[in-house]
Amino acid sequence: MGRRKKEPRSVHREKIASAASMLFMEKGIVSTSMDDIAKAAGYSKATLYVYFENKEEIIGLLVLESMKKLHGYMVSALEQQAATKMRYDCICRGLVRYQEEFPFYFKMVLDNINIDFENQDYLPEEKETYRIGEEINEKMKEFLTFGIEKGDLREDLEIMPTIFHFWGMLSGIIQLAANKEEYIISTMGLSKKQFLEYGFSMLYCSIAAKER
Repeated sequence: MGRRKKEPRSVHREKIASAASMLFMEKGIVSTSMDDIAKAAGYSKATLYVYFENKEEIIGLLVLESMKKLHGYMVSALEQQAATKMRYDCICRGLVRYQEEFPFYFKMVLDNINIDFENQDYLPEEKETYRIGEEINEKMKEFLTFGIEKGDLREDLEIMPTIFHFWGMLSGIIQLAANKEEYIISTMGLSKKQFLEYGFSMLYCSIAAKER
């Protein structure tokens, strides 16, 4: 225990959060108790509460860390490519990578997010997650605006509604492919990758400018 005291607080929080993440994926959030998390992380329950007040705070940290990863993927997609279609392809691959690395949180970030930080209680991680989500939306706005100005995307696109439809449709395609992979292979003769590429292509065609 003396050695633990010398370690930064962040080390303990990361160790606990990592153990909790494994349990959440195995048992689900509701079925996982703080006792379970303490035991899996190698801490007493009393020590666990030194680093996290409750299970919600652990979840908040995990969602935040996953959102940081997603933000990194989006920034990388836009910085590494110049052509609109190639940027789009990189964004899609980044989302697929995010879902494969963080399947549990991929679903959670699409759920309700608190936006009333003045009149409601909230965790610091919750506000930071919201901020990063807004930064990701700004990156998507940059992508769409860039494509419209280059003449690659439709001029009549309304930016914010398009961003939200974009997230909804892309995430839906990715989640469907993850949930129904065996069915897709057996009934369509398509691999998960082929199915995703077909869906991504259809979506891009819906926002692409018509060839003249």
